[in-house]
Amino acid sequence: MKLHKPLVSVLLLCVLGAPFAASAADGDWKRGRVYYRMVCTACHTEAAGGGKAIAPTSKTKAEWAAYLQADKHAKGKDSVKSYISKEYRAKIKATNKAAEKYADVPDQELLEDIKAFVIKGAKDGDSPASCS
Repeated sequence: MKLHKPLVSVLLLCVLGAPFAASAADGDWKRGRVYYRMVCTACHTEAAGGGKAIAPTSKTKAEWAAYLQADKHAKGKDSVKSYISKEYRAKIKATNKAAEKYADVPDQELLEDIKAFVIKGAKDGDSPASCS
């Protein structure tokens, strides 16, 4: 069987480039979805007295990226990262299954997971998501 040069090039690119296609920095959007829905959404809904949860579709990809980069929560009163930290998860794990399940996940890794979820689910993302 004779392979054509373009086909060989594409195959080599796929094989050699595959390990770099999905870097760890991309995050696990599925794990981010679970944490966001079970921790962030639950808290926002409860804190707002049963009010409207903040869905990923409430912002664009650029707005989510800027929000997470700025690390400002509650109109600048808190850090976003504090709600993702191991310390915070340890505080709420008795009442929150996601916090318990992800208790040992490194903070930065979980932040990347949440970022991957909100970017994917943003109003201009690949798969706009609601919180339900």
